[in-house]
Amino acid sequence: MIQAKEADKVTINFIGKLVDGTVIDTTYADSDEESCNDDNCDHEHGPMELIIGEGDFYTPIEDALIGMQIGEKKSVVVAPDDAFGDYDPENVFSMQRSEFADDITPEVGLELEVTGDDDEVYLVTIVKVTDEEIDFDSNHPLAGEELTYNIELVEIL
Repeated sequence: MIQAKEADKVTINFIGKLVDGTVIDTTYADSDEESCNDDNCDHEHGPMELIIGEGDFYTPIEDALIGMQIGEKKSVVVAPDDAFGDYDPENVFSMQRSEFADDITPEVGLELEVTGDDDEVYLVTIVKVTDEEIDFDSNHPLAGEELTYNIELVEIL
């Protein structure tokens, strides 16, 4: 039977979960497989196409595909360093509430785009609101999280 190798173009199905079992991403739709809330899924439903070794997906998953046969399934753990990095408390910062835009009501959990001193645009999440200050977190929401992906090799193209 044919096995996937580096540089092969393949299609895979997967379910990505957090340690607590929360589904964060999946290619499965309306099947017996678990699904995630569409607001949380990073991928459209249906098999994902990628070239093994091109960096199209997490490195540990691409590495695990090597040697797999069509229809084979594996579970792969993706460490924070191979996903969204470690959580960095220095990526949390405060702003005086008086400096915040008047046309936006600050609420915990609200995601915003802000422009930094370096003119880069960052996605931040409001994590605390007081009468005087608003605290923002610019870490990726999954920073520091270990991810588990159940993958299935669907096709070698």
